[in-house]
Amino acid sequence: MVRAASNGKLEEAMALLVNNQSTLVGNQSAFLAQLAHLEARSDKRFSRIDERFSRIESELADIKAILLRHEHILQALPEAVRDRIGFTQTNR
Repeated sequence: MVRAASNGKLEEAMALLVNNQSTLVGNQSAFLAQLAHLEARSDKRFSRIDERFSRIESELADIKAILLRHEHILQALPEAVRDRIGFTQTNR
């Protein structure tokens, strides 16, 4: 009789264990699916961010080139003005 009662509890515990393992596997599968979805979203978002940074870097390079040209023009401007108004090296 004692043995039958303990066997009943063991079977009940085993059934509970199997049920909990099943729940765990289901939860783990749902978690992994959600993780894969979030990873895909992150990959797309970072791809868009990388594209934007690439465009920004390209635009900054263009702006830098324009600024360098303007710097050269401005450096040459005093001499160009002197030439335009007729000052020569000997007049200075």
